[in-house]
Parts: sequence; C-alpha cells; structure tokens
Amino acid sequence: MAGEWSVLGLLAEAPAHGFALSKALASDGEIGMIWTVPRQLVYRTLGVLEENGLVYPVATEAGPGPVRTIMAVTTAGRRAVERWLVEPVAHIRDARSFLMLKLVFLERSGYDVRPLLERQRELLLPAQVAQRERVASADASHKTVELWRLECVDSVIGFTERMLAVSEVVHGNEMAPGELHPPARRPARTRRPV
Repeated sequence: MAGEWSVLGLLAEAPAHGFALSKALASDGEIGMIWTVPRQLVYRTLGVLEENGLVYPVATEAGPGPVRTIMAVTTAGRRAVERWLVEPVAHIRDARSFLMLKLVFLERSGYDVRPLLERQRELLLPAQVAQRERVASADASHKTVELWRLECVDSVIGFTERMLAVSEVVHGNEMAPGELHPPARRPARTRRPV
C-alpha cells in the first residue's frame, strides 16, 4: 500500500517518530503532496511495519505530549525499499501514486532515476500498442473508456520520456537498469531527518 511504502521510505532516509512522519505525510508535507496519510494511520502503519520486522524502535524523545518513540528501518526493511524503488509499476493507474513516490524517494536520496524511468517506459510501450488496438476496435459504448485509458498510457510514457531527457542533462550517459545508482555528476544529497 502507498501509505506503508511512504512511511517505510521516509524511515529508510532517517529514523523518525510518528509525529514527524505525520507532518511529512500531511497534505502539505514533502511526501504528502503525492500521497497523504492521516496521523492515526501513520501510527497504525508503524505497528504493522514493526510486526513484519521492517522497522524497530531505537530511542524515545520527550515532547509536549506523550513520549515519542523513534523508529528506524531494519536491514530487511531497507532491502524491501531498495527492491521496491527499482521496480516499475505494473498498472497505469498506479503511476500517480507509486511511480511518483518512487521517483521522489530516489531523487531525495540522490539516486539516478533513469533506470526506473527506462524500465517503466519499456513496460508501458506494449500496453500502449494494445490500447491503441482496443480503441480502434471499440464499439461506440466503450470508445470513451478506451480513449481515456489510451490517454493515460500516452501521458505516463510522455512523462517518462521528458524525465529521461531532463535526467540525461543532470546524470550523463552511464546507467544500468534494475539497480540503485548514485548520480554520476553530483554528490548524493545529505539525508534529511524527518
């Protein structure tokens, strides 16, 4: 789920407590602009992630309210995030949430986004061809839906191509798909605690 990946992705950047995570995942937060997670759901998600061995408590911090538990990502949690970040989204409907989250987390960590963009584009090209065929063969009652789906696929492919062009200027030519690659020409951004 996008909320779980959002929390886990933030904790992979730096340990944090639920209140700080909630601020980053609020509608005006750094990640909340892409995927908003209500505060109570952030705390529930932390519990689920801890039960699954992906995060663990590392310290406590006194605050104006109850004591805050600072959580960190486990080795298994970090590996899960790294695998997730390089996999393209399978369904076009997930591009708005999952693809955007992946790109933002990669950029925030200073990684090269091009391998993911290339893989996403390659995954969608056959879907684009198939969708064009569906549009051509759709009867009048289905034409609108099929055209909408084609526009969505075209849009995401166009976005990946524009992002690749921009990234080419920033990162240069060297890349290999399916792995996390630090930028070739600029130092990785310092991880910011949330």
